[in-house]
Amino acid sequence: MKKWILTLFLVLVTGSALAGCYGGGADDSSNGDKVDKGNIKQEIVVNASSEPPAIDPAKATDTTSGWVLDHIFEGLYTRDKDGKPVLGAAKDVKTSDDGKTYTFTLRDDAKWSDGSQVTAGDFEYAWKRVLNPETGSAFSFYLYYIKGAEEYNKGKGKVENVGVTAVDDKTLEVELNAPLGYFDSLLTLWTFYPVQQKLVESNDNWAADANTYISNGPFKMTEWKHESNVVIEKNNEYYDKDVVKLDKVTFKIVNEATTYYQMFKTGELDLISTLPSDVLATEKDNEDYREEPYYGTYMYMFNVKKEPFTNAKVRKAFAMSIDRKALTENVTLGGETPAYAMVPEGAETPEGDFRKVGGDYFEENATEAKKLLAEGMAEEGWSKLPEVTLLYNTAENHKKIAEAVQEMIDQNLGVKLKLSNQEWGTYLETTKQGNFQMARMGWIGIFVDPVVNLDYYLGDSPNNRTGWVNKEYDSIIAKSKVEQDVNKRYELLHQAEKILMTDMPFMPVNFYKYNYLTNPDFEDIAYYVNRFPQLKWAEKTK
Repeated sequence: MKKWILTLFLVLVTGSALAGCYGGGADDSSNGDKVDKGNIKQEIVVNASSEPPAIDPAKATDTTSGWVLDHIFEGLYTRDKDGKPVLGAAKDVKTSDDGKTYTFTLRDDAKWSDGSQVTAGDFEYAWKRVLNPETGSAFSFYLYYIKGAEEYNKGKGKVENVGVTAVDDKTLEVELNAPLGYFDSLLTLWTFYPVQQKLVESNDNWAADANTYISNGPFKMTEWKHESNVVIEKNNEYYDKDVVKLDKVTFKIVNEATTYYQMFKTGELDLISTLPSDVLATEKDNEDYREEPYYGTYMYMFNVKKEPFTNAKVRKAFAMSIDRKALTENVTLGGETPAYAMVPEGAETPEGDFRKVGGDYFEENATEAKKLLAEGMAEEGWSKLPEVTLLYNTAENHKKIAEAVQEMIDQNLGVKLKLSNQEWGTYLETTKQGNFQMARMGWIGIFVDPVVNLDYYLGDSPNNRTGWVNKEYDSIIAKSKVEQDVNKRYELLHQAEKILMTDMPFMPVNFYKYNYLTNPDFEDIAYYVNRFPQLKWAEKTK
């Protein structure tokens, strides 16, 4: 994942479009006549790039799965057009005087897509399902703010001691370990979405097939042709269905950037991102082009349990040996900025932007990098550096970056990297198992706060695939989550980031900027800083 959510991610951004051909006819309104929107087919086709690994709120960890989930489910809180948290399936919330107990009242018209009532019991079941160790949710740690949640998830407590209780069908009580100022933002994450208890308990594979899928959001899944497309359609049981203009959204799964770029140009796709970098320059002046901030970090993880990255000096040598400015200006080309830390710009603190206050943690220096590499090899007794393979998930732009990094490390360190790529789902499993030395990853904050970026490298985070564990780091992050003094809280987070960047179990490459090409016939698409575009309000106007 995971300021804004999280998520683990395959992102690289670039955008473009030359002169798209779109069906539906032009707006022939030079004489002042208005277009009859009633005759316009309200459908949109977007590119998801890769097969969603898990369209299940408890199991999804990637932005592709999250993009679909954000359209077919809704939590107690949702987001408005500006991305701010607002009440969703809940119509009211009351907070105790000590800020630790939340009492939510569900909407009377909150319904599942099969017409049945969404209950507080469905939320209680869903959250405890995430925490159940047998579920194996990689995002379970996001619920650790809840009383008894961490203990249950780690097998040290009982489910009945988890502070989530359905008082009745409409009332959900949530007890926190400490007051949490961003609890509303946290609850917009898909991990907190409800699932229909009777469905999940009756079918272990309910989330793998559109025919057995039930959800509670503005859309419902009607088709999932694996490795081809996911189709969602307007959910007429949704309480706010009148704001939903689109009847159908098709998420195409086209991995090759050149292919989906051409599909946009011929009108087969209405919205794309992660475009071929060689078309960006020509597209930036197009009306179809959008460049949006994206709160996340593109990086290469080091497996600290596999040589040569068992040595901190070797890790730092690799990090210092690449030219990030050259990468962003000559390879990615999407407005990204060089990254010399984990937390991106965008998180405001009383002293200013968190990143600007914290500054950079290292400098690029090929001479110093070579010296560090030699020192690290001497410490390990290596006369020759163990062979290194850089793994990335299959995508044209990831390949271009990997090839550029490969050349830079060869020139500056004299190390010849091997490159290897895997399809996204396979890649996630490979890195989860720790079967890599150096691997690409991206992390997007679930909301705009440094803690969700730094959470990635907690020792017990399933998303931390580096094998790096630092008890002091974990302790400081834990303290920050209960610290009520805002200044002290950010001070703790700066301390934690300093530890992370000293041990350096990863090398940051750039901070994201996201680029899109969107068919201009569509209006009211919401572009968020930490999620893919929300289509709840989108409408085709011509």
